[in-house]
Amino acid sequence: MAREFKITEAHSGAAFTVRVVTRASNVEMVGVQDDGTLKIRLTEGHSDGAADRQLVEFLAHKLGVDTSQIEIVAGENSREKLISVEGLRPAEVEQRLLQ
Repeated sequence: MAREFKITEAHSGAAFTVRVVTRASNVEMVGVQDDGTLKIRLTEGHSDGAADRQLVEFLAHKLGVDTSQIEIVAGENSREKLISVEGLRPAEVEQRLLQ
């Protein structure tokens, strides 16, 4: 059974889970997986945190915020990550990501 994409209220923003695929041919948002995780493809690999930096830059661009407002709270250098976005409510994040 598919889980709903869930963005939760954070201290001063929103938080959600992401699953990344590295070394893809394009940087793109694939969509929401059955477990409710947002799947994103990145061209960078995990070495030296390159994929994490690319993810933060991609999300900042997609959400229309500064990279300083995006934080990988858990899962650095891993496929599964918890992302925090400062300054946006969950509804704003969902609207900007899924439009």
